[in-house]
Amino acid sequence: VVGWALVLGALAVVLNGVLGAEYTPIIGAAAGVLWLLLSIRRLFRWYFTTYVLTTERIIVRHGWLARSGTEIPLENINNVLFNQRVIERMLGYGDVLIESAGQQGQSQLENIPRPEEFQAEVYHAREERSLHFSGGGGQRDVVAQLESLADLRERGHLTDAEFQAKKRRLLGDVEPVEHWDEPSDEPS
Repeated sequence: VVGWALVLGALAVVLNGVLGAEYTPIIGAAAGVLWLLLSIRRLFRWYFTTYVLTTERIIVRHGWLARSGTEIPLENINNVLFNQRVIERMLGYGDVLIESAGQQGQSQLENIPRPEEFQAEVYHAREERSLHFSGGGGQRDVVAQLESLADLRERGHLTDAEFQAKKRRLLGDVEPVEHWDEPSDEPS
């Protein structure tokens, strides 16, 4: 869509230089109509596509009259990749490729706002989901949870601030060890 706008804008400037300023409104209107005709399908597809990340799955729905959808369980996700071209990076969107264990294998999510953040959110939700299946946060070994959080931070899926907050919350849930004072010879 942006590419078409750039190409048609450049063509309009060239035509305006060749034909003269008196044709500027006609050239501009023609470029606008041509841009709409070339871009309307992509705009409709983008507008009527929904991506939802829940605590259990990623849900993709698209279509205006005829609808279709895909659901990817978080526990089936093997890898999440994102890609942004230069113009997409400047505009704050990109594509996300989800590799999963299932029939489809790969799912391409197009034009996701802030794809790098979406990738981190998927990894975070997947980690939370795996904690849930491994017996829950309170019952799981604290050391293993700390190691898992450190691994997420090292891979770039948690910021240092998020890591510290989760670490404080986790260590706050640990029961304090009671120290029994041995009797001393000093009078109380």
